[in-house]
Amino acid sequence: MITIGIRAAPGEVTFAIYNSSENKIVNVEAIRIPAAFAAPDGLKYLRSNLLDVLREYAVERAGIRATEPSAMSPSIERIQIEGVIQETFASSNLSGYYVGHISSITARLKIPRTDFKPLIAGEKEYMENWKKLSANQREAVLCAVGAADVEAA
Repeated sequence: MITIGIRAAPGEVTFAIYNSSENKIVNVEAIRIPAAFAAPDGLKYLRSNLLDVLREYAVERAGIRATEPSAMSPSIERIQIEGVIQETFASSNLSGYYVGHISSITARLKIPRTDFKPLIAGEKEYMENWKKLSANQREAVLCAVGAADVEAA
């Protein structure tokens, strides 16, 4: 099964495509929202490109790394992007998706919660070439791996 994991940041979205049958990362890249776009146009651009990615890879399930509810200074732009991603997933042909915080992602991966931050920092290995990925790419990969057990809607 092909899954996607998403990690939003202001101005861009990092996604990881994962093949759970082969336990292999297929692709990791980012969709950058052009700085010249006004906010609504940037969100529209993101939605359109994300739908193209879902179709191109025939993605079946997805996971979004969401802003922690206890974040000291949450990014409004990131939260808006996460909302558009959820709407995009709801409007797509995905069989299911989840919105994950650290606790739910680690539960899906069956790893201790205390391992999450060292994994993201690259201090612990998770899979081959783990240290070559950026922190956002690692979060996207973990979300994609966790999406494999999402219940079909």
